[in-house]
Amino acid sequence: MGAGKFRVGYLDRVPHPAFLDAMAPARDAVDLVCIPSGGDPEEVTRMLATCHGYYISAARDELPRRWHATAAFLDTMPNLLIVSSQGAGHDTIDAAACAARGVAACCQSGGNAEGVAEQTLGVILSLLKRVPEGDAAIRRGEARDRSRLLGRELAGRTVGLVGIGNIGTRTAHYLKAFGCRVLAHDPYVDRETCAVRGAEKVDLARLLAESDIVSLHCPLTVETAGMFGAEAFAAMRPGALFVTTARGGIHDEAALHDALVRGHIAGAGLDVWAVEPPPPGHPLLSHPAVIATPHIAGVTDESRRRVTAMAAETFIAVSRREVPPRLIEPASADAVRARLAAAVW
Repeated sequence: MGAGKFRVGYLDRVPHPAFLDAMAPARDAVDLVCIPSGGDPEEVTRMLATCHGYYISAARDELPRRWHATAAFLDTMPNLLIVSSQGAGHDTIDAAACAARGVAACCQSGGNAEGVAEQTLGVILSLLKRVPEGDAAIRRGEARDRSRLLGRELAGRTVGLVGIGNIGTRTAHYLKAFGCRVLAHDPYVDRETCAVRGAEKVDLARLLAESDIVSLHCPLTVETAGMFGAEAFAAMRPGALFVTTARGGIHDEAALHDALVRGHIAGAGLDVWAVEPPPPGHPLLSHPAVIATPHIAGVTDESRRRVTAMAAETFIAVSRREVPPRLIEPASADAVRARLAAAVW
């Protein structure tokens, strides 16, 4: 540990070696501190409390709750100036609590857009062509009657995107290549911007009524939690597909299972879950028209390289007393700037 250096702590490991490479030019001014999380919790707290930056896991169920950046946690970290997510999401960060304390809270929004959009498209195609059911049938020796696996084509279909940010925009781009009509529901994006991003802005009711496929690309917030329950699934077109690479908790898993069992929803592609990973006995895992993955849409080598380099950018900026990019709460910039001006390391 170098005296007078800016210290960035992380638990156990970084998500990709590219983070260390991106931090290398700043190593004369920044110490990276790897903290084993399996030891004495009080020692982990003590080591984190010496750090000015916290490189925090973005996956809420992979990080013990005591290490989430909550108000209570922040109150034990007097030196902390920045909490930066290891991914595009920030479920483990209480951004409002950070803002109230002048702590920069950052995520790497957009860094995994390509990987997530590609998985979304792949899952949609697999559901329409009934790939999982065909795979299971041939393995059981029950694939002689191919007409039982009659599929559908993506070309010309209407796809509704709930959220048209970085990932939704990239997904819309791919869907346009198939001649799809793309609808988008996003209260934070105006009609003109939606059009530029490749979608027609509509309200949620119209999106559900008109879409052959509904795909979620919104964050988990107070507004979106539980947005897709029994009522929303009932409002979808009969035979529609439901896909989510967003966050668990936006859709009600029991209500989705019921809609699938009743045949109202023809299939679902689920990369995110209320508890991750879901238990092996989860009802949705036994449904033949469900494609289940363990929150891996953005877990590609390319995405990890991008998001870790972006995170390094945030820490280097703060080590230079600059307001970092991608603040989760942009209005906190002045408070962050004031904390940095007064900080000593």
